[in-house]
Amino acid sequence: MKLIRTEDAVGHVLCHDMTRIVKDEFKGPAFRKGHIVQPEDIPVLLSMGKETLYVWEKQPGMLHEDEGAEILYRICAGDSENLLPTDIKEGKIEVKANIDGLFLVDNARLQAINSLGDMMIATRHGHLPVKKGDKLAGTRVIPLVIHEDRLKQAQQLAGDTPILQLLPFHHKKVGIVATGSEVKKGLIKDTFTPVLEAKVQEFGAEVLGHTYPGDDPAAITADILAFRKQGADLILCSGGMSVDPDDKTPLAIKNTGASIVSYGAPVLPGAMLLVSYLEENVPVIGLPGCVMYAKRTVFDLILPLLMADVPVTARDLSAMGQGGLCLNCPECHYPNCGFGKGW
Repeated sequence: MKLIRTEDAVGHVLCHDMTRIVKDEFKGPAFRKGHIVQPEDIPVLLSMGKETLYVWEKQPGMLHEDEGAEILYRICAGDSENLLPTDIKEGKIEVKANIDGLFLVDNARLQAINSLGDMMIATRHGHLPVKKGDKLAGTRVIPLVIHEDRLKQAQQLAGDTPILQLLPFHHKKVGIVATGSEVKKGLIKDTFTPVLEAKVQEFGAEVLGHTYPGDDPAAITADILAFRKQGADLILCSGGMSVDPDDKTPLAIKNTGASIVSYGAPVLPGAMLLVSYLEENVPVIGLPGCVMYAKRTVFDLILPLLMADVPVTARDLSAMGQGGLCLNCPECHYPNCGFGKGW
């Protein structure tokens, strides 16, 4: 820190807040600690009686907090056009969504960078849908100045790819296979299909149609394959996912030749979820009955991934165990909640 004439302060960094008082109008910081003095600031500072200023004395290898925040933003977002930075304020940059899409966070690299100290990246939970304009993350260097080697460590931990991604949702053609003999025979009304239609249409999907094959595994298999031939990008099978002997949907899905990723997920409601893929990575999803009546279920956690063409893996599903219990709040907070993850 050194004392210099105010007229010579352009380009220097203030070491403390500068309070300005205008009688009956204003009292507060006109310039905050860390502000880089601009030419237009000089008359204002002089009018405040500041003929000399204490400024940070730049030393080789040291970065101002704003410079550090810029580096942290690039670690987060890279050159992605789907993510936008806010203006730098007091060494902080926030990351906002520039599109509706699926927000992804590399938690391992995020934790490694935050473990370095003297810097931080805070994000909302990933693997959930976000809207354009949503705040997704914030970056900040903790001290006023930081050694550039600290930021180089962060860059090395981050590697060549950003730790945050925002992927657009794609237009999908969806086929719905509503199983159950009671539905086929008209003994009960199909209340499952309208729920599924509403959920996928939230993402702009086109529903090709729905079928009622009953509980005949061969008929269920045939309907799945027929939807695929019609160009379906996503096929949903409703009901019949329990371990009861007369529930034939898992067998029917397997008989299509689909590769089974997982039968079961550590999420309540929705433990009996089945995730599989036909050739060309077309998902075939077996949905448990809770999707029909519960406001939010495991289906809401995997649907954004499916709509953004992100493969659902067994590892993804196992990671949903933490925060995978819906709290049945009177007011649903999804996706800000993510089943208790965020609030």
